[in-house]
Amino acid sequence: MPLPYVLLSAAVSLDGFLDDTGPERLLLSGPADFDRVDAVRASVDAILIGAGTIRADNPRLLVNSAERRAARVAAGRPAYPLKVTVTASGDLDPGAHFWHTGGDKLVCTTDAGAARAARLLGGTADVVALGPALDWRVLLEHLHDVRGVGRLMVEGGGQVHTQLLQQDLADELQLVLAPLLVGDPAAPRLFGPGAYQGGRLRLTDTRRIEDVVLMRYEPTAPGTGPVATPADRHWLRTACELAALCPPSQTAFSVGAVLVAADGTELARGHSREGADPVVHAEEAALAKTDPADPRLPGATVYSSLEPCARRASRPAPCAELILRAGVRRVVTAWREPDTFVAAADGTGVLTGAGARVVVLPELESLAKAPNAHLLA
Repeated sequence: MPLPYVLLSAAVSLDGFLDDTGPERLLLSGPADFDRVDAVRASVDAILIGAGTIRADNPRLLVNSAERRAARVAAGRPAYPLKVTVTASGDLDPGAHFWHTGGDKLVCTTDAGAARAARLLGGTADVVALGPALDWRVLLEHLHDVRGVGRLMVEGGGQVHTQLLQQDLADELQLVLAPLLVGDPAAPRLFGPGAYQGGRLRLTDTRRIEDVVLMRYEPTAPGTGPVATPADRHWLRTACELAALCPPSQTAFSVGAVLVAADGTELARGHSREGADPVVHAEEAALAKTDPADPRLPGATVYSSLEPCARRASRPAPCAELILRAGVRRVVTAWREPDTFVAAADGTGVLTGAGARVVVLPELESLAKAPNAHLLA
């Protein structure tokens, strides 16, 4: 199921703390960064925090700029994003600023917590029970499918950030590093212990803002099962963008492909008709750049904007067979091959029949089709 784009936002001290243990909130950044956060809030459909953050910080979570609110309204959106909190128990303070400022509010809770939350809050928020226990994927599906949330900003706390990262549900981390040291082991940290994705996150942006530094990261390690992860979506989007580099053709699709190791290392990329070869396919081009003996291939994932071909006239072996020969057993694609050139094409069937896993992300199909619009008219 499609999920919202999940953006984690936090500021930490140099030693990784979100706050100290004093009675007042520790301010880790200044006016310029607060304004940046305001702009990010104005860009999203919903903002989420845990109930513990409401109790600890009593935030309002507003878009403070009147100009940004007006721009949202002019674009047909509510002045404020939907405000969402998550609680297993339903134990919420009805007097908190969160409930009495901004626009619509939503409580996501358990079956057991729903009655308590509704009783405490009255009509100040919608309360939705998501089952006997909190399930982040179910919660995100509800936000996307029922509430129309395409972009979700998560502002805390540390437990929420930790769970979303550990469950491979965060698309981006925006981290502000402040020139302060807390040093108190009792103070709250951004991330807790546990199993996270392997490999390194990709640094996509860094910026100095007064005396703090903003760093933006995205995950890179592919998923391992039938459910797509944010890294899968990032890599497949890259493959779709590569398709735009293909020389135009009236007799073949424009396709992009990326081959990625299990730890998130890019092994190779390619696109249709790359270089001086007028008939090379994207997956073929990428695989040709790798060492067939590379031990990372069996654990790698191929990202292809179009389903790998099952039959072709221009080469002895179709791409589905080349992928299997390389030892790769996971493929993520955006678009199943239509009958434009090959009737009943079924690269997915070839791959799955040999034990490979194929994951299709239809939410990226339009991006994969864009450079092929002239063939689909």
